Amino acid sequence: MESYAVGFARPDRWSQNSQGSARTPWHAVPALRPLRELDGEVELALCGAITQIWGGQQWSRVGAGRTGCAECRRLSGLAFEVAQLSRAG
Repeated sequence: MESYAVGFARPDRWSQNSQGSARTPWHAVPALRPLRELDGEVELALCGAITQIWGGQQWSRVGAGRTGCAECRRLSGLAFEVAQLSRAG
């Protein structure tokens, strides 16, 4: 699995018609550099959302929660991993 940073959807970029960003503000961002270098940077998430990187977070943990972006989960392969784990338990 690729390495992903965790990005928080910037409230100043949320659409007033879309409440999706408010309910699922956490996104996966391809980590093309070490996470400590990305911390605080503004980057595009897998789903296209404009996010600010939170370097201390792990996508595998944050993305599996209910506030993780479903599209980022699908595109990162995390949705498949979470489904496999829930069936194994």
